[in-house]
Amino acid sequence: MVGEKFEPQIVSLREALAIAEQYGLDLVEISPQATPPVCKVMDYQKFLYEQKKKQKEIKANSAKVVIKEIRLGPQTDEHDFEFKTNHAIRFLKEGCKVKIDVFFKGRSIVYKDQGELILLKFAQALEEYGKLEQMPKLEGKRMMILISPKK
Repeated sequence: MVGEKFEPQIVSLREALAIAEQYGLDLVEISPQATPPVCKVMDYQKFLYEQKKKQKEIKANSAKVVIKEIRLGPQTDEHDFEFKTNHAIRFLKEGCKVKIDVFFKGRSIVYKDQGELILLKFAQALEEYGKLEQMPKLEGKRMMILISPKK
């Protein structure tokens, strides 16, 4: 038996239950495989409450991944390209991931190579702010890449 107010000692189950009841606490089995089994005298409800509180705190402190999306066309002009590059740089500085996709409308799907070139050029422009997570891949009428911020 162990506890905050007690020295670790070996006692019978009845004695341990009597001690726990005397202090108005619970007897909780910690290690049943040990010989003899290890039990702790504690306020179990308080223990559960503190455990839930710790879990909530861990969840609040965990990083939330935000993905910002930027859409281009296969024939995106230079000015538009620079404009969207500046937006992507701002998103990466904020710590967000950036998903850039080229959307092919109608018959523009025949310009897949132009779309891939634009995406690779975009990734090269953002090289010092983020790293390319996945190479350009085509999904339906969209070709996309994902860039994550550098730490």
